[in-house]
Amino acid sequence: MRLMILLALLLVSVSLSAQTQGAIKRVCHVSRFELAVACIKKYEGLHGPKHHPYVGYGHKLLPGERFSPKMTERQADALLRSDLRKLCAMFRGFGRDSLLLAALAYNVGCGKVMKSRMYAKMRSGNRNIYRDYVDFKRWNGKIVPSIERRRKMEYLLLFTP
Repeated sequence: MRLMILLALLLVSVSLSAQTQGAIKRVCHVSRFELAVACIKKYEGLHGPKHHPYVGYGHKLLPGERFSPKMTERQADALLRSDLRKLCAMFRGFGRDSLLLAALAYNVGCGKVMKSRMYAKMRSGNRNIYRDYVDFKRWNGKIVPSIERRRKMEYLLLFTP
């Protein structure tokens, strides 16, 4: 069955003109930043009043911040993007890995990331970090399968070899 589907896709792709294929690639291209935003939204969900002190898509309220827990999806999206850009800037020294570190820090906090073995490995130039990255799968000391799935998805989407 899979072979039949693959053959059908191959025939369709061969029959498409080069111009059509180029248009499809432009429509299907999504930036890594957009992938990070979508991944965070999927796993965080939109927080409501019962999730205080978290608002939007997992933004933790800081002293002096006055964001409403009843913010719209549009406001939550803007806040997420702003937070993620700040985190990317914080990790800019890691180049192509800055977004991966930013996505992790968005969820677990900058302090945990910067104190980790993975961070030390990356600072020394060692990019063999899959196991260390996915090891951020615990909550209150217990392994949480959904967090593990999230880490694997983030790594798959955001790590560039």
